[in-house]
Amino acid sequence: MRVVFRASLAPAIIAAMPDQRPITTLLIANRGEIAVRVIRSAQELGLHTVAIYGEGEHDALHARLAHDAWRIPSEAAIPYLDIPAILDIARRTGADAIHPGYGFLAENAAFANACAEAGIVFVGPSAAAIAAMGDKIAARRIAAAAGVPIVAGSEGPVGSVEEALAWGKAHGYPVAVKASGGGGGRGFRVARGPEAMEAAFLGASGEAARSFANPEVYLERYLDDPRHIEVQLMADAHGAVVAVGDRDCSVQRRHQKLLEEAPAPGIPAETRRAMAGAAVALARAVDYRGAGTVEFLLDAAGEFAFLEMNTRIQVEHPVTEMTTGIDLVREQLLVASGALLSFSAGDVAPRGHAIECRINAEDPGRGFAPTPGTVTRVRAPAGMGVRVDSAAESGFTVHPAYDSLIAKVVAWGRDRPEATARMQRALAELAVEGVPTTREFHQRLLAHPAWQSGRASTTFLDRHPEVIPPPTEIESEPPAPPASPIAIVAEVDGRRFDVRLHDHAAAAAPERGRPRRPAPPSPSDLARTADGAVLRSPIQGTVVRVTAQPGASVSRGQVLCAIEAMKMENDVAAHRDGTLITLSVSPGMAVRVGDAIAEIE
Repeated sequence: MRVVFRASLAPAIIAAMPDQRPITTLLIANRGEIAVRVIRSAQELGLHTVAIYGEGEHDALHARLAHDAWRIPSEAAIPYLDIPAILDIARRTGADAIHPGYGFLAENAAFANACAEAGIVFVGPSAAAIAAMGDKIAARRIAAAAGVPIVAGSEGPVGSVEEALAWGKAHGYPVAVKASGGGGGRGFRVARGPEAMEAAFLGASGEAARSFANPEVYLERYLDDPRHIEVQLMADAHGAVVAVGDRDCSVQRRHQKLLEEAPAPGIPAETRRAMAGAAVALARAVDYRGAGTVEFLLDAAGEFAFLEMNTRIQVEHPVTEMTTGIDLVREQLLVASGALLSFSAGDVAPRGHAIECRINAEDPGRGFAPTPGTVTRVRAPAGMGVRVDSAAESGFTVHPAYDSLIAKVVAWGRDRPEATARMQRALAELAVEGVPTTREFHQRLLAHPAWQSGRASTTFLDRHPEVIPPPTEIESEPPAPPASPIAIVAEVDGRRFDVRLHDHAAAAAPERGRPRRPAPPSPSDLARTADGAVLRSPIQGTVVRVTAQPGASVSRGQVLCAIEAMKMENDVAAHRDGTLITLSVSPGMAVRVGDAIAEIE
């Protein structure tokens, strides 16, 4: 038996400006594919990288790729949110900078402040800029003052359903109810009439409280059928602010993106320049530094309006990198060290077209319900113009506490048709087994004439449900692969070390299969017992809201409760008209697939 310990590499130093100190050791305060992405760019710059991981993630890819990996000393359900614990690791490892990735603490002004107080560089904008743009009401005011077009909305937070109804009566419907301190599609509901306002208000406020610890919501007129366009920004501490192209992110479910492309197709040059100018003006208004994205809604008449600003690197940043050749994470690290941007506005000349498909552990045929579980096999596509950002491997666990993203498949071509054909080939090569995914949905989407026309809007899935495949059935797990060297991970005082053991006897043993597991229930199973009265849960998660009471009359399609799974709320609706005899769930209750939700007669 042979034991191998991995040695850390001697770090080089990013040269800083005279008034700045260099970065030598970078802690990545995130997990999954974004942690892997940051680690790779940091190591290309010669930085010493430190990964952090939660319980059971000691052998995750990001923990193996970093020079050092430390378990977060936290008992919290989501340890990646434990600021004192993360700063403790930074202190123990001598990290002089922290990159938050996206999500978790990336847009947390308190975390940026805590890093500054600890003498650690936060790779991102200032806490003041994060706070200004994180408060969506304040962001609207700043945008308007900077000359950026905004949608009509409430002057401040709306405190009650009655106040929301009064605003809707005065301004008209549909109305978007949005979290004041949120983003990323969470804390967002649409009321298409006064009868829907109460559910939209309570749903948005409740999700905002759980996701952002802030239940405040505000109102905007909801634009029907717009396109969702965003402008990528990079800014340094020396006054340079550059728009690094735009992206179209219109294909969405639950106001969260599924596919992105760059540049946004079919936009007149004048409109493109105007959006870029508005994004730069907004960044200058808050003295922005680092990578950020300004998002707009674009209507059929070509008019655009400010939606929000994301003060971090975005999930979809690879399509901009593929069309510009600029490593946005590298630029983040350079800017954080005090250096100038390595390019100017005149250097940005997007070439060709890039498309990104998010491969999520979700079942599109069941309303994109999250499907946590174990990925038993992964085969990534490759070849000309194809990039895959992922941390998933065979045996990878899609954890119900985190998001459902498994991989981002990106394809580049000299034009949009070539990029589309390349993506179709890449998706055909891709194999992800063990959990349902969005792969087939993307294949159907890319083949649809309405998408190929280049004018898909945020209502695309409502208008074209034919792109949604039937529910996925998983019959069994495949047999285990042949025996091979296995990892055993040693952890000493919270620090992770790699150990590789090779069992020659096991390698020579015959292959053994894994136990089979039953198929998950089909949609018809979930909504039917012998008498057809029982509604069952289509997903595993936690009940966060109940919207009906026993004895009430309900209609087919009426929402009875909401279940949160993998950072998304999923409405569970009545499967028939009738009287609600029993409701078997309450807020905070954990449910599994197939558990009884309600009985309707």
